Amino acid sequence: MKMKKMMSLTAAMMVAVMAFTGCGGSEAPAEEAASGDVYKIGIIQQMEHGSLDEATNGFMDKLTELLGEGNVEFDYQNAQGEQANCTTISTKFVSDGVDLIMANATTALQTAAAATADIPIVGTSVTDYVTAGVIESNDAPGTNVTGVSDLASVEAQVDVLMQFCDPENTKVAIVYCSAEPNSIFQYDLAAAYLDTLGVPYAAYTVADSNEIQSIVTNAVADCNAMFILADNTLANNMEIVKNITVPAGVPTVAGAEAMCQVGALSTIAISYYDLGQKAAEMAYDILVNGANPAEMSIEYMTDGIVPKYNPEIAEALGVTIPEGMEPIA
Repeated sequence: MKMKKMMSLTAAMMVAVMAFTGCGGSEAPAEEAASGDVYKIGIIQQMEHGSLDEATNGFMDKLTELLGEGNVEFDYQNAQGEQANCTTISTKFVSDGVDLIMANATTALQTAAAATADIPIVGTSVTDYVTAGVIESNDAPGTNVTGVSDLASVEAQVDVLMQFCDPENTKVAIVYCSAEPNSIFQYDLAAAYLDTLGVPYAAYTVADSNEIQSIVTNAVADCNAMFILADNTLANNMEIVKNITVPAGVPTVAGAEAMCQVGALSTIAISYYDLGQKAAEMAYDILVNGANPAEMSIEYMTDGIVPKYNPEIAEALGVTIPEGMEPIA
């Protein structure tokens, strides 16, 4: 008699479970993907400027969508451009035992990787992960680090710049911060391509933001075109650049859309919001599906990349906009 009661109770429980989950074994909605777990995500952003802000917002929005609003907690920290702050934040994330670190920009990524070899790290707004010294190869990272690269074709950026120049009478100033490994990597690509074009160029490097005014002033005195790499130090000070290059009549191409919005004539635009969303998809794969960062190749943006220009600066310089180039909003 007791056995019959037990069997009846078991059957009733199975019916209740089937009624709750539904018949047919359909896939759980995004809100239930984490099975009730609350994932703690540490976000370290190197500094505050448009491109990095967009990447962080894209990451948070997409991961919240994938995991469900009640299943994820973000600890967002901005290092204000200071490496010491990056180190402190990374160390705190490790001691707090976060489930994953999202590192936004190169120094943030390097300090996070130095702080832990165990917690998964997903990077964004990083040009080359091998140059940053945090992985073994882009195809097979071999460490707890993976992520998305913000590398747009440097060659394409140079081609955009040359549309505003006379190739027979142009010298290009390549401006970047010597303290940023991603910028050194881009400089090598730009220099090699300009060599193939036979266009003269010169490197103008700043150690920090305090040198931008004087270095850019020297650059426009010696060169009549400027290429500013996707460089965080310069990105945070494009107003200074604009106030020097526009009065001097020097067309400037910058390595990111947010930089162009503030102080450059043109760019090849990558959506940093989309960049952050792609990083979130990688984070979801690690957290929910158990993907191993060491085996996840570095991803790149391939869609929606278009040449854009700043209408205000174009008018001030009196240049003709090439066909197919879109105005920046």
